[in-house]
Amino acid sequence: MFSPDLFAGKRILVTGGGTGLGRAMGERFLELGAEVIICGRRGTILEQSAEDMMAAHGGTVIPHTVDIRDAEAVEAMADEIWKGGPLHGLVNNAAGNFIARTKDLSANGFDAIANTVLHGTFYVTNACGKRWIAGGDRGNVISIVATWVWTGSPFVIPSAMSKAGITAMTKSLAVEWGAHGIRLNAIAPGPFPTEGAWARLSPTDKMERDYTKSVPLGRPGETIELANLASFLLADQCAYITGAIIPIDGGQYLVGAGTFAQMRDLDDQDWHDIRARIQQTNARDKADRG
Repeated sequence: MFSPDLFAGKRILVTGGGTGLGRAMGERFLELGAEVIICGRRGTILEQSAEDMMAAHGGTVIPHTVDIRDAEAVEAMADEIWKGGPLHGLVNNAAGNFIARTKDLSANGFDAIANTVLHGTFYVTNACGKRWIAGGDRGNVISIVATWVWTGSPFVIPSAMSKAGITAMTKSLAVEWGAHGIRLNAIAPGPFPTEGAWARLSPTDKMERDYTKSVPLGRPGETIELANLASFLLADQCAYITGAIIPIDGGQYLVGAGTFAQMRDLDDQDWHDIRARIQQTNARDKADRG
């Protein structure tokens, strides 16, 4: 079904689309004929990614610098996007996460994740949904969650809670908006190594994991596999799928290894080292944003 014109005439927005899994999905949609819109907070990275994607695959990639934690900014972005016509698809990929003992979390630390993952995802979804409904247009939403939505996970409580909320939103709106021709599904990836996520979720050598043991298929995922699943769900050929939460983790969560429970054995010094590494990563990211 992945013909070069699968998404011809379609417009797809990917939040957090300038790097990592978001960029990989956006590139795949572009290859399949879509006009791709990517958004995020780091304008320079978005613009460079858009240029690189078009140079490699042709087509059109439009960057939008926006903080999805700001509901008014999200509405302004949606107004600007709709000037070019309605979207056909939305991929809620923007997220954030870091390892921490819950007792060490500050309110600001919790909000830093929840405001992006939970609130931001809702703001973008609702901004698109109400415009689809007002215009009588069909729409399609995919949200990237995690296998923790079934199991929970220690040491990533803000993310686990927020992803569970997105799962509830997906199922709820699949029913509420179904009569308007709007589909909502979610993808729950297992381990897909990306530089940004790995720096915060495996910040020390002691935390490196052997996925030949924890994943029945014996390896981490490849980004093209996730991009193909997202393309499958966005395609018109799958128009009867809605309200589904689909794992893509090589079977990892079925053997109970998809969480951070193994970190129960870390001591205070380990957690001190982890915090220091994450702070270094955050400082580098802040410097990159200027």
